[in-house]
Order: sequence, then C-alpha cells, then structure tokens
Amino acid sequence: MKLCVCGKGGSGKSTIVTLLAFELNRRDKKVVVIDSDESNAGLYRMLGMKHPPHPLIELAGGKKNVMPMMRKESVASAKPEEQALVLMQPEIRVADLPTEFVVCKEGCCLVVVGKIHQSLEGCACPMGVLTREFLKRLRLNTDEIAIVDMEAGVEHFGRGIETSANAVMAVVEPSLESISLSERIKELATSAGAQFAGVVVNKVASAEIERQVASELERRDMGVLGVIRHHQEVADVALLGRTLGGLKHEDGPSCAEEIMTIVDALRVFGNFEQPAIALRDT
Repeated sequence: MKLCVCGKGGSGKSTIVTLLAFELNRRDKKVVVIDSDESNAGLYRMLGMKHPPHPLIELAGGKKNVMPMMRKESVASAKPEEQALVLMQPEIRVADLPTEFVVCKEGCCLVVVGKIHQSLEGCACPMGVLTREFLKRLRLNTDEIAIVDMEAGVEHFGRGIETSANAVMAVVEPSLESISLSERIKELATSAGAQFAGVVVNKVASAEIERQVASELERRDMGVLGVIRHHQEVADVALLGRTLGGLKHEDGPSCAEEIMTIVDALRVFGNFEQPAIALRDT
C-alpha cells in the first residue's frame, strides 16, 4: 500500500507520518517513509535517525535532468550517472537504491526526494515529478507499506503525485482553513483516482473543540479516522528535535493508543491486517 498524508502547513503531517510508521513497525510491518516536503528538514529526527539520506534529486543529477530522465527521453539527453540508472527502471525497490540515498532503522526506511536550499533556486516542480515517478515505480513486498509526507497545501495534486498512490488521508488542525482544505484534498484525491481514506484531527485541546471540529467535518461529509489530542510530550520532543519513538503509556489515553485506532481504521485500505496488540503486552 502507498499512502499519501496531506494537509495544511503546520497541521502536523510529519508527526502523524512518524507515529503511523512506529505503530506499523510494532505490527511487524516494514515502512518506507518518503519525504516529499521540500521545506521540512526534520523528519529524520522524528524517526530517530542520526542523519537524513542524500536526496533523490541529487541521484537524478539535479533539477535540470529530472524531466528528460523521468520522461524516458534519450540517455544522452539525460546524461545520468551510472548509479542514477536505477531511477529509469520500470520497477524500483528500496534495496535497489545506492546506500547513501536511503537510511534505515529498525524496520523503517527514509527516502528524501529533495529540498529547497537557497533563494532563487527555482520552483519545486521537478521534485514533484520525481516523487510521482518514484512512487509509481516503487514496488513493495507484502509486508511493506509506503507513507508519503506530502508538501503543505494542494499544489502536488497538480503534479499528479496522487495518481501513483492507493489512498490519501488528510491531517486537520482545529481551524476552518484546515477543515476547508481537507475538503478540497478529498475532491482532488478522488479525481486523481486515489481512495480518500479520511481525516485525522490533530492537536485537539479539549472535548468541546473535538465536538466542534467533528460537527463541521460531518457537515461536509468528511469521515474521521481518529483524533490525536494535544500531548505535551509530543510538543516537547518536536521542540527539542528528538524522536517520537517510545511515546507509550500503559494507563490512560495516550498518543500511542490514539494512533492505534487510526491504523485500525486504515486496515480496509491496504495490508494492515495484523491486529492491534494491547500496549500493556508489548
């Protein structure tokens, strides 16, 4: 399964991607996290990795070479280095990538498409094309799931990235702007041919806020996969640049328990068949 996680900037997409990866690992799934957000540089820290991999845009020879390479124009036109030929194959497995372009830890592998590093660098369109083509050609084993951390907003739909995904989910924070954007995400995902899995409501500070957001989403016919309430430990590790791993509690509602509910709800969209295991048994 290939799952795209979308939403407004600051809604917590990377946090949800990380928590999903950890929970799926706990269920004996291997996860490929694809960082397609050209501005957020800290996903590798959340995943507990010491450093990020080299971006795929470098493997492709930079922005100028992405278009001819991915459009299967002549090798002479693209002028790829020998190791870059893996990106031109009709099928790509993570194990095929040169080691510097993927970082793995405890059942989770991270691939970064590219980042904007300086002013006047140009648009991120080549990165979108690379994400779309890599995702389309990526082949997963039966025990593997790919989760794509998308760039904020909906511009990536214009590049057709979601045409290579099985399902799309939206992360919503308690704001009308975020809720409205999630409705647009649903429309665009459906028109791209991907299933819209539903909404994760994040950063919920009270029962009243949860009720108000749920009511607004219901009015717009937006299914809710689950709710992640405000957790100070999540805010703390994000502020300090630490991993989100290990956020488990045996008693009372916790972030770990909330993400379990969301993964259970996603099982109908892919190979999430391993049932949840009570946290007290782990």
